[in-house]
Amino acid sequence: MLRIWGRENSVNVQKVLWCCAELGLPYERLDAGGAFGVVDTPRYRALNPNGLVPTLEDEGFVLWESNSIVRYLAARHGAGTLWPEDPRARAQADCWMDWMNTVFWPAFRPLFWNLVRTPLEQRSAAEMETSRRGTAEVLARLEDHLAGHAWVGGDQFSMGDIPMGAAIWRWLGLPIERPETPHIQRWFDALSERPAYRATVLQPIT
Repeated sequence: MLRIWGRENSVNVQKVLWCCAELGLPYERLDAGGAFGVVDTPRYRALNPNGLVPTLEDEGFVLWESNSIVRYLAARHGAGTLWPEDPRARAQADCWMDWMNTVFWPAFRPLFWNLVRTPLEQRSAAEMETSRRGTAEVLARLEDHLAGHAWVGGDQFSMGDIPMGAAIWRWLGLPIERPETPHIQRWFDALSERPAYRATVLQPIT
């Protein structure tokens, strides 16, 4: 059985849990990171020298970095579904998975961190507003993309939807001003109909 290290409220852990749920893969999850600690212990650092979550153990094989774990599980267990067989569709999914980490999350993280993880008296209004505006700007690119595609990776739900799907709930669930993005909203509504998404991602934002 798969073993997944990481707390349930981590966006990166949720990617992996959602992927497993879509594929019907049983797993054991161990709390780690945040208030649970664990990640600085010698045992954990032997698995993941970065001291971050999630970490996957699969019958002696160890893997970290959430998007890499999603790709691994999709390739091994989801060929033709989460793992698109067409190389171009797979590349499109890969592209947006990386975009979530390299473009969207750096823009959004200051806003999320201030509103969710920082005490009120320590929050930076200027930093939050810069992040809010920057996030809206980069999400316009996803909005344009979804105007012509049903899903992030193309015409079929795939691994490409998982990283941004886990992240977009943070953006849509925060009490902030947002521009109207009807195509992103349509995509989010479609995700919300998936039992695996509801079970692993649509939780209180903490």
